[in-house]
Amino acid sequence: MALACGIVGLPNVGKSTLFNALSDAGAEAANYPFCTINPNRGIVPVPDRRLQEIAIRANSASITPTAVEFVDIAGLVKGASQGEGLGNQFLAQIREVDAIVHVVRCFDDPDVTHVSGTIDPLRDIEIVTTELLIKDLQTAERRLEKAEKLSKTGDKGAREVIGFLRALSEHMNAGLTARSFDVAEKWEPLMRGLMLLTAKPVLYAANVSEADLPGGGPSVDTIRTHADEEGAEVVVFCADLEMQMVELREEDRADFLRSFGLDEPGLDRLIHQAYHLLDLITFFTAGPKETRAWTVKRGTTAAKAAGQIHTDFERGFIRAETISYSDYLSSGSEAAAREHGVLRSEGREYLVQDGDVILFRFNV
Repeated sequence: MALACGIVGLPNVGKSTLFNALSDAGAEAANYPFCTINPNRGIVPVPDRRLQEIAIRANSASITPTAVEFVDIAGLVKGASQGEGLGNQFLAQIREVDAIVHVVRCFDDPDVTHVSGTIDPLRDIEIVTTELLIKDLQTAERRLEKAEKLSKTGDKGAREVIGFLRALSEHMNAGLTARSFDVAEKWEPLMRGLMLLTAKPVLYAANVSEADLPGGGPSVDTIRTHADEEGAEVVVFCADLEMQMVELREEDRADFLRSFGLDEPGLDRLIHQAYHLLDLITFFTAGPKETRAWTVKRGTTAAKAAGQIHTDFERGFIRAETISYSDYLSSGSEAAAREHGVLRSEGREYLVQDGDVILFRFNV
């Protein structure tokens, strides 16, 4: 499955710099608003040290990681919901992504102007969230008008829909996001159909100065408190530092990171946090030709996971010969795992676990 994350935020907060570091796609990063007009898209491999370890033991000729698509979306400004700046275009682009990476500026630099004049992370978050909420309210109100017209024709189901939509609208009118609204199971299809912007999971990416690494400082603490209240997550990074990392040789990066008190690049942490936010896991297939990582939602059955590889695998599913990552490592190979009795034969309803190494058996 392709995970798509939209990088959003006010102008000049470091969105395009982050995107450049992630994808090395060369999106223009300029000191003025709207330098990204059409959304830049980049496919980024998901860092996973387990791939190399499995490939060594499988004696694979190649390695294929799973990937995340990042979309760098034009900077939002106050009034975007009414079409200010590139508002309508911005909001339409957000609907297409699975999760939102909201970049928040926590660094002070007199050479990089701030659209509001001062550094205030919570104010900036509120501006973006408010614009998204206004747009969501417009969406809910249009759907409510449609339901009210249907109710006048005697449609009993429409009356229930009206009650749900009014409760949702009141919730958002109070400044609360759609993702914090308690949705009964019967209304989940309607909620998904609305495609509300504030229903999407959010990862706040706090862009700090090098001096504030690794923790992020007081500004990030305020973001963490806000994120905890709304069930979002926070990752701290320094966009300028990540760009420097791109220029370094692989063997020099570990020492460079340690000099800032970091164990891994902020980009890796951002990708891993995005996976956690969406409750995704990784399973592997391994053989002489290739070791490959695959992404599925936690709770995915073996048959559905097989379908990620090819629809024929799901249709003709027989069994999933499964080895946990730790057992694969300790055994040293698939054959040895079979001999040691740690290779399991799982049926189509087996729930795939993170790190499983699987060989799918199927009928053509």
